[in-house]
Amino acid sequence: MTEKAKFYHAGYPAGVDAEQCFAEVLDKSTYVVEIEHLDNVKDQFGNAEHMGDKSMPTPVIDGAIYHFDHGVDLSVLG
Repeated sequence: MTEKAKFYHAGYPAGVDAEQCFAEVLDKSTYVVEIEHLDNVKDQFGNAEHMGDKSMPTPVIDGAIYHFDHGVDLSVLG
């Protein structure tokens, strides 16, 4: 059984670097990784905000948000 892991970021260099690291370190037999570039997919802002996300980049694993840095505030991107 695989679990869902999603990574939201705004397309800035730090977010892209974090995305690559995030996607590489998760066990592919355990996690299905989805990447959302919110600078290109504006309709995903609502999903990120609904989950309680306030800034980018943010990994979400099984619905749990893990803030590891306050990067780009969603209010600036929307």
